[in-house]
Amino acid sequence: MSASEVKSCLLCGVGGQGTVLASRIIAAAAMAKGLHAKTAETIGMAQRGGSVVSHVRIGEEIASPMIPLGTADVIIGFEPGEAAANIKYLKEGGVLILSSRQVKPVTASLGQSAYDGADCLAWLQDKGSRCIVIDPEEIIQACGSPKVLNVAVTGALAASGAMGLSIEDMEAALQMRMKPALLEMNRKALHMGAQCAAE
Repeated sequence: MSASEVKSCLLCGVGGQGTVLASRIIAAAAMAKGLHAKTAETIGMAQRGGSVVSHVRIGEEIASPMIPLGTADVIIGFEPGEAAANIKYLKEGGVLILSSRQVKPVTASLGQSAYDGADCLAWLQDKGSRCIVIDPEEIIQACGSPKVLNVAVTGALAASGAMGLSIEDMEAALQMRMKPALLEMNRKALHMGAQCAAE
């Protein structure tokens, strides 16, 4: 990454998926490398089930933490419908990292709209120059906790090379932010996410 270059990653999901923590891990990894990092969130009214969008920008000179439309290097979608709703942020040739797990939005649960996550996922796979799909069920089963998806996507991000951060950078950030008892489980999730990007 050149001194003047700014890299942007938009993370989107629903409340309770760990979107904000993932953005903090990415920012911490960048700062540990001596880069500046800015983050911002927009969080829906419902703590669980509402839309959550996190903006992460890293570089030397960052004017604003908010990512302008059409400029995100990466979109990480914790949920296919949320990724589809935010695809307008992805730049041409950008990278998509998507969880295949559908989380039914509040409007669909109330019978106000029909929603099929598989259809969203298929539509999204044509939108980026590279699309990395993560099966959260496999990672959760291997790691023994449903709370590791947010770390797995940071592993996929590192392996993609799109933000200039390595797996070692992410591991260092995990060590700073995770309780020792949770570290090994999350390190495993990190590497499984990276493997998804390598496949």
